[in-house]
Parts: sequence; structure tokens; C-alpha cells
Amino acid sequence: MLTVLYIVLAILIFGFLIFIHELGHFLTAKLSGVRVNEFSINMGPRLFGWKRKETQYSFRLIPIGGYCAMEGEDGESEDPRSFVNAKWWKRLIILCAGSFMNLLTGFLVMALLYGFAGYAMQTTKITQIEPGSAFSEQGVQVGDELYSIGGRRVYQRMDLDLLDGRYDANDTELVVLRNGEKVTLNHFKMEKREFETESGEKALRYGITLGELAEPSFGTVNRFAAVECIDFTRMVWYGLQDLFTGRSSVKDVGGAVQVVDLMVQGGKQSPTVGSGILYVLYLGAFIAVNLAVMNMLPIPALDGGRVLFLLIGTVYTAITKKKINPKYEGWINAVAMILLLGLMALLLIKDVVTIASR
Repeated sequence: MLTVLYIVLAILIFGFLIFIHELGHFLTAKLSGVRVNEFSINMGPRLFGWKRKETQYSFRLIPIGGYCAMEGEDGESEDPRSFVNAKWWKRLIILCAGSFMNLLTGFLVMALLYGFAGYAMQTTKITQIEPGSAFSEQGVQVGDELYSIGGRRVYQRMDLDLLDGRYDANDTELVVLRNGEKVTLNHFKMEKREFETESGEKALRYGITLGELAEPSFGTVNRFAAVECIDFTRMVWYGLQDLFTGRSSVKDVGGAVQVVDLMVQGGKQSPTVGSGILYVLYLGAFIAVNLAVMNMLPIPALDGGRVLFLLIGTVYTAITKKKINPKYEGWINAVAMILLLGLMALLLIKDVVTIASR
């Protein structure tokens, strides 16, 4: 029964994120005076819908996406209110609005979890240093706040794990805040040593304790929600870096089915149904930010690719006083979309095989 609950919740989250993304395009298009031919939730055959003024509103069968179809979006159009004939800055706003809405959703969910669900807001203040640790030998003091490691900011306690291995552990720059002032420790060794855990077992640790709880307030909740979104963004970028540098393998890449499975397994392993739902919402916030970042990559068929074409076309027109034929962008986007759908299909098969073989 719990499995069904978490699967349904995961599907609803995916559906909502797609809806809110397309709603961003829709609202900014309407506000910009661009004609919207159809606003659709889901893909495939239309189950039901209605038409209001110039726009067809549809609910379709296959829950894998949705779209906001604007006049002249993928080619030429004589309509003065078409997307292709809108001013470049209006088109830019429309293209970025979907990712902005996903990012805003991730922020609001995290603010909800911090402000009402009681998620701990743990700072980077060092509350304890183990004798014999590398930190105790290199001038770090209790009360210092970690500010950056190897040039990368440390915003909250979990960042110590997020940044692990992304600097030269034997020779890096550690910056701490001490009495409100930055103190830079050069040639710092971020060395883990063997210490006894609370359960009495031995484990490799830095030998410091972070995580003084921040006082709950409107400002603090919003700051930690923003920080969480920054960390979600960094996770995406680090994942892409690892993929292209060989630090991680293509085998580690998963699709929507794997994400749903992660939500289900994490929810089921939570001590209560309530905490399981909160865990799924947390992953939903991560997915929202993930979608926002990935969709703005400069890849054809994605909004980021269309933004790139828009900027190139705008510069070209400013220099030559001529427009690039929009059909070329349409062809490139069409081919890229086919390839993207093929990749999604491969990831779907991979996810199903992986889960079935467990």
C-alpha cells in the first residue's frame, strides 16, 4: 500500500513540475501579447479540453510532458502576434520563464520544509574539534565558521560532504570566519583520520563537529531555502562534470523511472509515513531545480538551446540587418528532439531492467 502511495505521489510531483514549467511559458506569452494556440497537460491523444478565445486547453493521455504551443514558435508566421515576430527580449523572458517557475517551486518547497516541517537549519559553525585531527593541528578553532574550501563556498553543514574530493586534500585553501572576519589558512590538509563514532565503531572523519542550529525566522528560513537550491544546482553541475571527466560512468545515469524508484524506496525506509512524504517532497524540490538547470543547457530542443539561437540571431540581425530563416532552427530542434526522445527511451529501458534485476 505504501508503495502505491509513494508512486502516486511521485507521479503527481512530476506532473505538477511539468505543468508549472509550461505555465511559466504560457503566462509570460500571454502577458507579452504572443498568441498561444494550445496549452496541453501531458502528451499523446487528447482526452478532453475546451477552447477559450484563441487558445485550446487540453488534457492528454500520456503523462510524460506537456507543452505551450505558440504561434510561429518553430518557424515563420505572418501573424504579428506570433512568437517569432515578438521583440527579442520578450522571447527571452518567455523561454526562461519555465525554468524560473521550476526554480521557484524548488525554493518554495524547501522554505515549506524548513519553516513548517521542522527541517534542521544547521550552520557551518565548528562546535567541537577532536584532539589529534588535522583541523586541531592547523590552527582552526572552536567557534570558527567554515566559509570556503578550495575556493568553493560552504553554505551549510552538508556542504562538507558535497565538496568532498573536489579540491586537493593535501594542499588546499581553507577560509573560516572568526569573529566576523575572514581568516585564510593556506596549504591546508583536509585529511580524514580514524575516530570513534557515537556507536563505538571506527570511521574515517575530519574530526570536527558542525551544525549549530540557526534561530528560526522568516529571513533564516528563506536563506536556507535559497542555499539548498544553490546546492541542488551545484549537484547538477558536479554530476555533469563527473560524467564528462570520467569520474562517473554513463551507467550511473538514470531516468524518470529511477527517480520514482528512489522516491518510493526512500519513502518506505522512512520511520513514519509523514517523514516519508517529507522525504519525497525534498526529492521533488531537488528534481524541480534539476529540471530548471538541465532545461537551460545550450542544447537544441531545450529552452537553453533556443535561448542560444535567439541571442545568436539577435546579434546577427543587429550586425547584418537581416534575419536568420527560422526554419533552420526548427529543423535543428526537430532532429534534437528525436534524439532526446530516443535517449529518454533508452534510459526508460535501462531503469526498468535495473529495477527488475534487483
